[in-house]
Amino acid sequence: MPATILIVEDETDIATLLRYNLEAEDFRVYTAETGDEAQHAIAEKLPDLILLDWMLPEVSGIELCRRFRAREETSRVPIIMLTARGEEEERVRGLSTGADDYVVKPFSVPELIARIHALLRRSSPNLVTNALKVGDLEIDRTTHRVRRGVRDIHLGPTEYRLLEYLMRHPGRVYSREQLLDGVWGNDVYVDERTVDVHIGRLRRAINRGKEADPIRTVRGAGYAFDERYDQRA
Repeated sequence: MPATILIVEDETDIATLLRYNLEAEDFRVYTAETGDEAQHAIAEKLPDLILLDWMLPEVSGIELCRRFRAREETSRVPIIMLTARGEEEERVRGLSTGADDYVVKPFSVPELIARIHALLRRSSPNLVTNALKVGDLEIDRTTHRVRRGVRDIHLGPTEYRLLEYLMRHPGRVYSREQLLDGVWGNDVYVDERTVDVHIGRLRRAINRGKEADPIRTVRGAGYAFDERYDQRA
């Protein structure tokens, strides 16, 4: 599953340019023009990285960065500031607020994409490698092969996408709505109960005998891939 990037940019031309180039790199992209829109967007779907414009209407990018860092769910999401301010003092201010990187407009798109890849390699290496491995479960994202120990696991397309999505961030709890958006997509209407059906199928496929179940049900919240499941085996 590709990484998800939120672009917070009120200049339509720049937002469109960024979206086009990032989607060409196989990132999943969504956009917001204001701080309020960005916060609503994050409440619905947590991104893997945020591109944040400094000069936004109503709430500045600097203030928005502070708010993201103060919230537990966004405190570790990588943030790249986009700004026309190139002075050293302003760069220091942006970085000290909590931004992980700083790109001055006009910027080189290839350089920006390289910086995004570099940040994701550090923050979420599972997003930029061809293999996912947690405990004795391993996914080859090139061949779509799934193995548990020495055993090959055969999954349907939906169960494969669901497992990959959960394994990208072990320990993170996803609501049924978030799983529907991330696995089925925003353009497909599926009842939330469908998630439970596919979770059940996934569990039956990956668990044998007394093997520990890596899928954790969080009552009233959703599901997570338990990064410590192999310690319970």
